[in-house]
Amino acid sequence: MAERRIPHVRQSSSFTGHQIISQECSGQHSPIRANLLSTTDVVSVNLQDPEAAKLLSPRKTSWARFLGRGRKPVGVIQSLKCIYGCSWLNVLLLLTPVAWWAHFDGRLGHTAGFALSFLTIIPHECLFDYCGEQMALYCGKDFGDLITITLNNAVEVTLAIILLLKCELKLLQSTITGVVLLHLLLVPGASFLTGGARIWEQDLHPVHTELNHTLLTVGVLALLLPASFYAAISGSTANATSTNGDLPGLAGSTQMDFLSMSRGLAVVLLLIYICSQIFRHNPPGAGNNSLTHSLTPAELKAYEEKLEREEPEVNQWVCICALIVGIAIMTVTSEWLVDSIEPVRNISGITSEWFGLVLIPFVSFSADGVTKEPEAPNTLAKAEAIDLSIQFILFWMPFLVLLGWWTGKPFNLLFDFFEVALLLGACFLVNFVTADSKTNWAEGFILLSFYAMMVLCTWYYTGESDISSLLLCPGQPATSD
Repeated sequence: MAERRIPHVRQSSSFTGHQIISQECSGQHSPIRANLLSTTDVVSVNLQDPEAAKLLSPRKTSWARFLGRGRKPVGVIQSLKCIYGCSWLNVLLLLTPVAWWAHFDGRLGHTAGFALSFLTIIPHECLFDYCGEQMALYCGKDFGDLITITLNNAVEVTLAIILLLKCELKLLQSTITGVVLLHLLLVPGASFLTGGARIWEQDLHPVHTELNHTLLTVGVLALLLPASFYAAISGSTANATSTNGDLPGLAGSTQMDFLSMSRGLAVVLLLIYICSQIFRHNPPGAGNNSLTHSLTPAELKAYEEKLEREEPEVNQWVCICALIVGIAIMTVTSEWLVDSIEPVRNISGITSEWFGLVLIPFVSFSADGVTKEPEAPNTLAKAEAIDLSIQFILFWMPFLVLLGWWTGKPFNLLFDFFEVALLLGACFLVNFVTADSKTNWAEGFILLSFYAMMVLCTWYYTGESDISSLLLCPGQPATSD
């Protein structure tokens, strides 16, 4: 009789080793014995198959995953080649010294300096996007998405901070509105249009979409409160606002009232965003996350598994250093860009509202639009740009208000009624389009069409001088378009 291999098993009070051996000799097999054999077989197979062992191995901790344990190490030279070779637009980085020279020399004129700085900033958007994707391999989808969203907002945030420090507060308000509108309408509209061109419909994460609806709505409504308050108090007098920001016939501390109101709203908005991110990335319940929800699309789960298996092209520490250097260079270039805005605006006759609502935010989209490549049909819609808008209006806008408080700049949340109306319309349209957590190319075209209508109307808009007067810094003269 052929020799049988009996694996070593731990004895229990119900079945002893003697009972199992006697059953083997008699040709009988107990269910427990069958289970033991099947478990042993699986373990032996897994030990012989590294890929299967990798799939059944326990999930890595966040820190071990960030350190890249179990992954092929990536060298410094290879990382730098991948970072600066991720897009052909990186060739424009060679214009950086030319843009700086044009700023200091002045012989090329403000228009050339503005154009050079504009072109130099565009590839940084590609670099930040690529680095965000690589960091997602080390941090996972949830935290990786937050990093990618923050890096994609880096260009706009840098420009906004420089506008604040240079006391271009009305242009800053228009830029904030333009950034939010671009990421609500133009970017997702283009994504839905191209992504749904060859497929019936695409899916969004239902839980994230529902939360985004609420966050986007509360962010826009927070801007409606100061605007409605201003309409109420200014409607009781026929006098215009004076150049120092006070309303004749009303309290002399009008500017301080709106500043105090805005700072309180900013704190509340920051708390809303922080709590929403805690809920999104660490929901209640042991082991719960965005991928364990019953309504999570299968494509998202497959994407997370892909992130765990895919080998990164860049070393995480080299990526962090490249981001620091890139942000520093972009910050200096952005300052030269802001310095040339006023002379270019005076020469071209373009209003500051169109500059802020359309032209400056277009820096972020120009990189994605130029480098966009056709993709295979995918049932998962790309709507990360909506998350960018939510972060900008709930985190970065309140941050700018508090930064202005700290630096002595009277930046408040009293936006023009036209800008608030645009934000309300965009919020309503986006929430309606994504209400069923599905999109198609027709809805993408609708978003693009509304953005085109907004651009057309903004071309003829000159702003509200009364509200602009409330944004004047001490000693700053009132300007008119």
